[in-house]
Amino acid sequence: MQVVLTQDVKSLGKKGELVNVAEGYARNFLLPRKLAQEANAQALGELKNRENAARHKLEVETATAHAAAAALDGKTIKLIAKAGSQGRLFGSVTAKEVAEQLHKDLGVDADKRKITIEDIKTYGTYPAEIKLFQGVSAHFFVTVTGE
Repeated sequence: MQVVLTQDVKSLGKKGELVNVAEGYARNFLLPRKLAQEANAQALGELKNRENAARHKLEVETATAHAAAAALDGKTIKLIAKAGSQGRLFGSVTAKEVAEQLHKDLGVDADKRKITIEDIKTYGTYPAEIKLFQGVSAHFFVTVTGE
């Protein structure tokens, strides 16, 4: 008997999967506990719609990430920081500041945990990388100048 799982069932499958089980197991265990529903036309249609929606969402997110990567690749982000007489910064430039500047300059929403930069403690230009989505990343430069 085919059933569509409505919850994760250990050793059987995850929520939303179509699985084959013994008829007694389905009728006496899965269906009474509302762990699954019978795989009729309506349930199969809902399952197909959920899969199509998930696929569409993934395609949209990937396209958005590729567009952001194209807009960001090779660009230079300028940050202003205070420094002492030797050009050494008071503190350092962090990924959080870079993410905020990316949003201001290019409108790219970036998670600070996805930005990879070296320690920036002096004025200069530094390479950086951001992972926008699975398999989509962009390389850019961060230029730190004085006021």
